[in-house]
Amino acid sequence: MGSRLPLEGVRILDFFWQAAGPLASRTFAHFGAEVIRVESSTRPCTLRTTGARAPDREGLNVCHIFNNLNTNKLSIALNLNHPRGLAIAKRLVALCDVVTNSFTGDRMERWGLGYEELVKVKPDIIMITMPVLGATGPYRHYRAWGSHIIAGGGLNYLTGMPGRPPTGIGTLYSDFSANPFHAVVATMAALRHRNRTGRGQFIDVAQYESTICFAETAILDYTVNHRVQGPNGNRLPYAAPHGVYRCQGDDRWCAIGVFTEDEWKAFTSAIGSPDWTQEERFASLPGRKQHEDELDRLVEEWTSERTPEAVMATLQAAGVAAGIVQTAEDLLTRDPQMRERHYRVLEHPEMPPMNYDGQPIKMTDAPVELRRAPLLGEHNDYIYRELLGLAEAEINDYMIAGVFE
Repeated sequence: MGSRLPLEGVRILDFFWQAAGPLASRTFAHFGAEVIRVESSTRPCTLRTTGARAPDREGLNVCHIFNNLNTNKLSIALNLNHPRGLAIAKRLVALCDVVTNSFTGDRMERWGLGYEELVKVKPDIIMITMPVLGATGPYRHYRAWGSHIIAGGGLNYLTGMPGRPPTGIGTLYSDFSANPFHAVVATMAALRHRNRTGRGQFIDVAQYESTICFAETAILDYTVNHRVQGPNGNRLPYAAPHGVYRCQGDDRWCAIGVFTEDEWKAFTSAIGSPDWTQEERFASLPGRKQHEDELDRLVEEWTSERTPEAVMATLQAAGVAAGIVQTAEDLLTRDPQMRERHYRVLEHPEMPPMNYDGQPIKMTDAPVELRRAPLLGEHNDYIYRELLGLAEAEINDYMIAGVFE
């Protein structure tokens, strides 16, 4: 078995901010890229100052969400609001393959670090930016959190029960799904293109546009059929039963989806073929959709007498999609698949050992070794002394001037 990771030799200067961007660059870091996160104690990433932490710990290095999203990376302290800091940034660009950022659309340009300037430093540089509404156009100055992006993309409007106000999505879904991984795919394609042609690229991942993909057919349904989709609970037009069903226990549920006639037969057999499953009204998908309220009630009569674990095991064994609606405690302590394949416990110099998300992408010949996230500025010495070749006196001068802070 080989040990070389596929992105070894790729160096990324990482200006990503908050969650969506760092999750993208974490993927590169996991697979061997040297990701240099550019930070400053004068304006630290918000995720260094908010979120869960051990109750007796304070400081910029102990917030778990930051540490979870930045495993395997390096960190330098560099004040970009100092003109000498910008000069250092450009020297680092010359040593990198990719430059990332998730600021507003014009922020890098205002610093003098826009794509047109960077190609003067390194002609084949790949730059990827992830502003909310893109790097061009009248709205490129807009800022937002993931909750705003989800709402703007229409997902909140499509989420909830029919006849009720939209409920929205509990997590910042776009930050942990489409946006970072669209950025990953685009950057990998750009690296391949550069390796084949010698040319870099500018990639603009507008997070609002990237998120709209989760609206599925709602956009086309409106543009083609002039029909406005709305919230439909847990139902799908092409599946029945399809929903979340109450089980034994306090607030315990199991999600079930039956998509084909073969799956319907497997489902009815798995639950013991009660008389109602043989009724003509449930014999086809159109019939089950027509009588879906009654179908859901009857399914829940069966699930409510069993634990969600028993429901899931029974239906999965029959080839029917089913999964427990898990709490965070379930995921961390009770799910054997997540424990075996995903979570890893890491040590940290300023906080207790904790669970971290592993890399869900598995490669036979490229096993990922998870390393803790960096302390702010932890790798100043390596980057400035070894990579840039700055002398001790120069480094001290920069520190006194407030450049490396």
